[in-house]
Amino acid sequence: MRAFDQINVIPFIDIMLVLLTIVLTTASFVSQGLIEVTLPETETAEAATPTDEKIIELSINSRQQIFFTDQLVTEAELEQRLKTLNKESVIVLRVDESVRFKHFVFIVDMLKKYQLEKLSILTRKHTQ
Repeated sequence: MRAFDQINVIPFIDIMLVLLTIVLTTASFVSQGLIEVTLPETETAEAATPTDEKIIELSINSRQQIFFTDQLVTEAELEQRLKTLNKESVIVLRVDESVRFKHFVFIVDMLKKYQLEKLSILTRKHTQ
């Protein structure tokens, strides 16, 4: 039996690249699910398009709790944070389908009050 003069690392590199791809793909899906929100379904849902602008995510979960970029806040704290935002900030609103409409209206009214007009409302596409 002949001894190897050198080790072939190409198969090892192939496996590592596949594993890296799996980890990166999984990580992008996990980051979306930090706050459990069941989005309402719509007929006209569109895929979100990535942007270079800083995105501020507002969420309301099924227990009517408000989150500002993954931090639990009161209505007063939310108002203080919105007051300091740049008018060009992009706001993404994620509201659980079981949330009372008055909470949704409160958030939208607050955004309008501080002239934060770049608003996206996340929903999920209706499936039949």
